[in-house]
Amino acid sequence: MNTSTTLLEDYFEFLSPDDIRIKGHRIGIDNVIDYYQQGYTPEQIQEHFPSLSLEKIYATITYYLHNKQYIDAYMERLNAWRSQRYDEWRSAEPSPTIQRLRAIRDSRTRE
Repeated sequence: MNTSTTLLEDYFEFLSPDDIRIKGHRIGIDNVIDYYQQGYTPEQIQEHFPSLSLEKIYATITYYLHNKQYIDAYMERLNAWRSQRYDEWRSAEPSPTIQRLRAIRDSRTRE
């Protein structure tokens, strides 16, 4: 009998309610789940994240399938946060360096 049972949650680091990472990596579970939802196989996902073992990829998918409602809400919150950050970035005043580069680009296209 094997006395060292690994719980599914043992594969992850729960840094906050909106930041779940695969233990030993900076890769969030959202990265693996996103590929899975697009129809990628675990082996194809591993091609994108070669530092992840198939065991960790399967654990992430299994965790998702066992907690689908929670993880779907997690993914929605994460996508909303990313969209908000992108909108903030797009509406922000460009840095002086970017302004200079754009001015150079514009002057070259007028020539």
